[in-house]
Amino acid sequence: MKKIFFFFLVSALALGGCGMFQSKNSKDKKPAVNKRADAKLRDENSDVDFQAFLGRLKKAVAAHDASTLASMMTENFGYSLNPDKSGDGVFKYWDENGLWTELDAILTERFAKKGEYWVAPPQFADESLNYTGYRVGIRRVSGSWKFVYFVNG
Repeated sequence: MKKIFFFFLVSALALGGCGMFQSKNSKDKKPAVNKRADAKLRDENSDVDFQAFLGRLKKAVAAHDASTLASMMTENFGYSLNPDKSGDGVFKYWDENGLWTELDAILTERFAKKGEYWVAPPQFADESLNYTGYRVGIRRVSGSWKFVYFVNG
């Protein structure tokens, strides 16, 4: 009796896993794809060193740490389009125009790829939207991430 029970148990396990008794419809079904999640993965840079750079950048902006920010910026950092301003004077410009909170808010946005830059907010990367508000640009320079611009217009 034990041998027969054991035989049926082994047979049930073997035949249950072979797929012979599955319906044809179950083979045709594809797993559901979450389009929103896929879009987010395509837009957001999941590179570990990018995320680490972004974390340090957010902390430095929140603390108004000019020396740390200066080390994270390019030498010709762009901070105004009209008139065109870059390089020195960026922190004074941000102080005079109260832009620290705006920069802090933009850095909480998702980043999207636009050319050789990663930009926030992602609306700026979409050419059809003609976004003209404040935006941030980050890119790799000589193998490391650099904060390239924070401009409006």
